[in-house]
Amino acid sequence: MNDEELDRLLEKLTQAAKVRLLTGATVWRTHAEPAVQLRELVLSDGPAGVRGQTWDERGTSVLLPSASALAATWDEELVESLGGLLAAEARRKGVDVVLAPNLNLHRSPLGGRHFECFSEDPELTGRTGAALIRGIQAQGVAAAAKHYVANDAETDRLTVDVRVAERVLREVYLAPFEAAVEAGVRLVMASYNRVDGTTMSASPLLTDPLKSQWGFDGVVVSDWGAVRTTADTAAAGLDLVMPGPEGPWGEALLKAVEEGRVSQEAVDDKVRRLLRLAAWLQRAEPRPVRGRSLAAGPRAVDSRKLVRRAAASGMVLLTNRQVLPLDPSALSTIAVIGAHAARTRTQGGGSAGVFPHAEVSFLDGIRAVLRGRARVVHVPGPAPWSPAPPLDQKLCDDPVDGEPGLRLRVLDEDGYPLHSEHRTSGRQLEPTVEPRAHTVELSARLRPPVSGRWRLGLAGFGRMRLVVDEVVVLDGEFPRETDDPAIVHVNPPVREAEVELVAGREVLVVATRQLAPDTGRATVLSAAPPVADFDESVTEAVAAARGADAVVVVVGTTEHTECEGSDRDSLALGEEQDTLVRAVAAANPRTVAVVNSGGPVELPWREDVGALLLSWFPGQEAGGALADVLFGRVEPGGRLPTTWPVRLADAPVTATRPVAGRLDYTEGLHIGHRAWAQRGRRAPAYWFGHGLGYTAWAYEEVSGPSDIRPGEDLALAVRVRNTGPREGREVVQVYLTRPDAAVEYPERRLVGYAAVRAAPGTETVAEVHVPARLLRYWSEAEHGWRVEPGRCRFLIGRSSGDTRLTLEARLVG
Repeated sequence: MNDEELDRLLEKLTQAAKVRLLTGATVWRTHAEPAVQLRELVLSDGPAGVRGQTWDERGTSVLLPSASALAATWDEELVESLGGLLAAEARRKGVDVVLAPNLNLHRSPLGGRHFECFSEDPELTGRTGAALIRGIQAQGVAAAAKHYVANDAETDRLTVDVRVAERVLREVYLAPFEAAVEAGVRLVMASYNRVDGTTMSASPLLTDPLKSQWGFDGVVVSDWGAVRTTADTAAAGLDLVMPGPEGPWGEALLKAVEEGRVSQEAVDDKVRRLLRLAAWLQRAEPRPVRGRSLAAGPRAVDSRKLVRRAAASGMVLLTNRQVLPLDPSALSTIAVIGAHAARTRTQGGGSAGVFPHAEVSFLDGIRAVLRGRARVVHVPGPAPWSPAPPLDQKLCDDPVDGEPGLRLRVLDEDGYPLHSEHRTSGRQLEPTVEPRAHTVELSARLRPPVSGRWRLGLAGFGRMRLVVDEVVVLDGEFPRETDDPAIVHVNPPVREAEVELVAGREVLVVATRQLAPDTGRATVLSAAPPVADFDESVTEAVAAARGADAVVVVVGTTEHTECEGSDRDSLALGEEQDTLVRAVAAANPRTVAVVNSGGPVELPWREDVGALLLSWFPGQEAGGALADVLFGRVEPGGRLPTTWPVRLADAPVTATRPVAGRLDYTEGLHIGHRAWAQRGRRAPAYWFGHGLGYTAWAYEEVSGPSDIRPGEDLALAVRVRNTGPREGREVVQVYLTRPDAAVEYPERRLVGYAAVRAAPGTETVAEVHVPARLLRYWSEAEHGWRVEPGRCRFLIGRSSGDTRLTLEARLVG
């Protein structure tokens, strides 16, 4: 739709109608406007799956691997296909806009939302995010790049003032968003935080460079609940306030325009952008991604195959001492050890969570492959502490209809039921309420499979009570202590009580929370069995390991340690899990350790195990993907998108907590592998880009131009040979260093990569494209891009810390 057509539509709208369009109609919908035949638009969270408009465990979704796992594939074609799957899911659920991708960076390993972000590197993040955007939007669904900008930690994210130099902002943190705009992204989400003193909802960065220099003609939407003021945000580049229908614009914005504090031109530009988005959605027809279409739905065979392939492609083999792949025909018994093996963490915690139709645990995936061929022994071992998980159908029955699950009731002030229904999960984030609603009640007949002191939990805010067989075990007033919507509405704190239960003896558990203004509706009833004796758990695991031909021990993080709304204060997995791995590895040298986390963790036993595999949060097909890798059906395809330190103290950047409200990015350009490459720094445990396969590669030759002209892209041809026993895939990486430069540059900068495949004993050539934009720098003195002539040294290899070939060139002119 051109500007003339948009102007004709604008003329049909009253001022009140225009302003009404600029705030959401509901939490997830925009307003319709009959005067211009504008229908409402539906938005949904979406980085790992499209949830839709409600938090309801009965509305299941396809669950993809976490964003960190997708970046680990270094495979844009695969990520684009996954974008197509997200779009198909969006269409199935009536969603127009998927709030993805998340383009913030892994600035510090302590970031609590690493799993939802791609990488520590702006180039890898930009290319991966652009691929996801292309895949989503090829199907006629709009993508929203978030969170613009410098929202790289969770601590005090609503108010923190990030101070970052102009050059660093341009070259590092804005770069992935510029790539998103180049890919045609239709929306950009402004973040909660401040940058250099100004909240991002009112930041000049929304106009310059986003709309002016980059030419972004789409919609800038607020993060949910981020906008608290009127004139400054409306005068800036923000276009749409979410959620609605209440908000700081509305009547206040009408008055601000009348008083001249916000210009008419600003309001009209925002409405034009919304109309342009609606027109794009109306005319955009879905088309096959990379030549194929996907059936939507969590049960669709094509969807499950793609998600399984993606999970395996992102798994990173960090160490292999000739243990992997395992040969199923040579196994009579395999021990699968660890709590995460049976209760695999398939996704991170927070607002992006979905309810998968079915999750295949690592244990189930291994059993499926070895059924009828080998004995699979599972021992949970000592588990890391975490809040009790929500009750589910495996542990309880509805006290009303007797079906597996729970009873949800909403009561008025006199205790009269206004609503009653059967549910299958104790995690009820949006129970149905009406004006007279006073109390949310969850009840269940708990069937404890083991005796001992169980932990029963209730999460929410306000007046809460937990009763077990008519005995009150928890009763109190629990005030809301945060404004963070992810905590208020998605992950409220759990209050727990210990109760002695007997195996097989049912108890009636009734949980109530009173509803109060500004406390949300989220009510979560949870239960955890007694903690097993630590020494006995380790002894049982060791015995299983000694009696097995091979061992798979799974360790990982919990929703308590990796979740939206908080950062980590440690990278340790905890004494329980570290002791377990050491003991099992000592008992059986053919031990494969699998790490189930979304970001870096400390691995003090990494030299003790036979093989070390990083699974990330692998999505709903976790078990099948792991089995494919373990038993050699596929090669582990992943390369690290983030450097992993030996210990937290070694990491170049650990500051995520503001000081007096400020978080200073004093490290400048040097984050991630760039900082690790600086002289005098202790080597990490595993470099950015590292990852092994099931074959070996020789780097034989690189060729490229000796002179490079400013503004011209270049191509490097890298000849590699597969010297191993089987076909494999290699990711050829190119890094740039600038010897003798007058301008400060990163010691090593990723400027290109390409993946190739080759049969055993054969050679192939990787054509690595290096864009001209990566040879320039941002001049703060001149507020523009400049090129410094001089020497360029290109380092080519398998990771940032393992380069095999060098090409010298000169940037001329």
